[in-house]
Amino acid sequence: MADGRAPRHTATRHAREERDFEFTERDFRRIARLIHARAGIHLNDHKRDMVYGRLARRLRVHGHTRFCDYLDALEADDGPEWQDFVNALTTNLTSFFREAYHFDMLVEHLRASGPGPHTIWCCAASTGEEPYSIAIAACEAFGTDTPPVRILATDIDTAVLETAREGVYPLERIGLLSPERKRAFFQRGSGPNADLCRVRPALQQMVTFRPLNLLGEGYGLRGGFTAVFCRNVMIYFDKPTQYRVLQRIVPLMAPGGVLFAGHSESFTHAHDIVEPCGRTTYRAAGRTRGGTP
Repeated sequence: MADGRAPRHTATRHAREERDFEFTERDFRRIARLIHARAGIHLNDHKRDMVYGRLARRLRVHGHTRFCDYLDALEADDGPEWQDFVNALTTNLTSFFREAYHFDMLVEHLRASGPGPHTIWCCAASTGEEPYSIAIAACEAFGTDTPPVRILATDIDTAVLETAREGVYPLERIGLLSPERKRAFFQRGSGPNADLCRVRPALQQMVTFRPLNLLGEGYGLRGGFTAVFCRNVMIYFDKPTQYRVLQRIVPLMAPGGVLFAGHSESFTHAHDIVEPCGRTTYRAAGRTRGGTP
């Protein structure tokens, strides 16, 4: 080619030839089937290299040289490796006040919903930035660091939940927050921790973290959620899986409850379950704010 680079198909073939582990098309299809059944994640064909890179670490841990051997061992034992398998294939992209307009809407919704108490469910807590942003918004809605709000933060990935519970982040993670929010809700480290910050204890106490698989047999939740944040989760599910998950989430919302979705997620295929009530925001179909059809 004119720029001196090898054609893409040649480069891809060479990359595959240099792999440390045997990884076939059949292996990829098998992985796609297993993660869809276990976690609802739909793997497109272009995810092959990502799957290889993430699961190669698990093969190294267990001393396998072929993906088929790893998968045979995985399916032969319903043990802890399944969680590591899921953790490896879970994407965790998050930040404080991501899609910030939702938090402005949450403040308005909490104020309009009365004095509480309120419970909010964050379905994909990841490393904690989203549930802590929800907690900050709740504090600002009620003008106190002890608002009448409790937040349940769940995720299928147990590794990221450990980071979330600690509430410690590099300073760059809060770089775009206002100076007022930094002072009110974070403690800056000193000495060897000068490049880190910690969420203030009052904020941490508002949030309960626990593992939960949205495709699991039972959520074990009481419901009555004033708001549910299920953002940038459904994009990894196919439409039938999205529909089943919505069937389970929406009954857990309080009358007038609001479901926040990601900016690229649309539930027009589930119009009998939810209806839009704002920018990528939904409520139970057929309900008014007070919950009466």
